[in-house]
Amino acid sequence: MNKIIFSTAIAASLFLGCKTSTDKQPAAPEKKLTVTLEPKSDSKVTGTAEFVEKDGKVTFTAKISGLSPGVHAIHIHEKSDCSAADATSTGGHWNPTFKKHGKWGDQEYHKGDIGNFPADVDGNGIITMATSEWCIGCGDPSKDILGKGLIVHEKADDYVTQPTGNAGGRVACAGLIK
Repeated sequence: MNKIIFSTAIAASLFLGCKTSTDKQPAAPEKKLTVTLEPKSDSKVTGTAEFVEKDGKVTFTAKISGLSPGVHAIHIHEKSDCSAADATSTGGHWNPTFKKHGKWGDQEYHKGDIGNFPADVDGNGIITMATSEWCIGCGDPSKDILGKGLIVHEKADDYVTQPTGNAGGRVACAGLIK
């Protein structure tokens, strides 16, 4: 009789100690990537950009200075190579889903079509966005921003002209690498 009670007690404690499929999984650690934008095309544009991944969402914030006052475009491009004086070494917009260029969130847009942001009279601008369509180093070619380039353009994106948005020259560049 004692053996049965003891075995039942062990089985109950083992069962109660096991996690079930409805138990909350531990949160994935936060990932962070901070890059420095360097001037291109004889501009004076500089800045930093930060990507923070938490709970399946990447929050992007760029702080840029040295711009002409007005609206500018910022995009993620195919390659992290900022070696060309005009940053054309980064290739075209990052477009792993083979969509038309457009405004982020519309029916058709590249994963790299971040959008437009204003620069004030002193040439300073900030842009922030959050998305679950990107990841930092996850290895999924349709989401992973590592190995790409971040480009600030001299003009606004018109969201129509294919495949670039007619955003003008590339005035700052950063490789999205760890």
